[in-house]
Amino acid sequence: MVLSIAVTFVAVDFAEARRGGSFGSRGSRTWSAPAPTQTAPRTTAPVERSMTPRPQTDPSTGAVRPQTTTAQRPGGLFGGFGGGILGGLLAGGLLGMMFGSGFGGAAGLLGFIVQLALIALVASLVMRFLRSRSAQQPAYAGPSARSDVQAPPVRDIGRAPGRSGSVPPVRAVPADEIGIGQADLDAFERLLAEVQDAYGREDYAALRTRTTPEIMGFLSEELGQNASRGLKNEVSDVRLLQGDLSESWREGATDFATVAMRYESRDVTRERATGRVVEGDPDSPTEATELWTFARQRGGDWRLSAIQEA
Repeated sequence: MVLSIAVTFVAVDFAEARRGGSFGSRGSRTWSAPAPTQTAPRTTAPVERSMTPRPQTDPSTGAVRPQTTTAQRPGGLFGGFGGGILGGLLAGGLLGMMFGSGFGGAAGLLGFIVQLALIALVASLVMRFLRSRSAQQPAYAGPSARSDVQAPPVRDIGRAPGRSGSVPPVRAVPADEIGIGQADLDAFERLLAEVQDAYGREDYAALRTRTTPEIMGFLSEELGQNASRGLKNEVSDVRLLQGDLSESWREGATDFATVAMRYESRDVTRERATGRVVEGDPDSPTEATELWTFARQRGGDWRLSAIQEA
């Protein structure tokens, strides 16, 4: 187990030096896939890392099951039935050592530890099997799954600076439930550049005013990990090339909007001490396509709530 953990840390040490992956919250649609768009025509996987509880569905009816709290059902490897087995074996082993025969108890202790490790390994494999079966159950699909509604008019988020002509118009999908206007699209384009710039400068104050507390926590964690490894991820010259609305909806007093954006930027990872480039090319911009979800309280400003790689 120690060797496996060590290999895992080595494998992810550099891969997580740069921002990537899928994290944040899309409210009740966190665990459902956003609607495809012209910018991101393929189905994007749901958010991977989020503090939003994952709903459980009944495979027979598709209905969402009520969430089970940890107080009602002990979880983890040593909770519930597994905890009872291991607890019984632990008590039996201790009694055997207490009432065993002199020095021979040491050999019994070693055998007991080996047996305990084997049982823990088997229990871990069983838990993985059960979780994999649970993950294969149909996920909760919110209103974004509808595909029988006529699409709203074409919307143009922006144009790429330095390119001839405007970006080809991009079509919004049928789930614009709150009526996203051009002012909202301009705000999304502005936040794309501002958040990336603040991240590259490690400006926590600027990130805090433009993101939700949850995604701010994820970004702060990544910046802290970069600093502890002696690395810095510089992101600059962000330019939106194409973008369109995936879906928008309202939950209580909170509005949500998910937008697919294809943009280019100079994304470079350097060593802090020497400035040496360890990944990326400072002279060549790279393109990326991501889905950004923004949230706002009724009448407030939009803030970044989730990022998903297309």
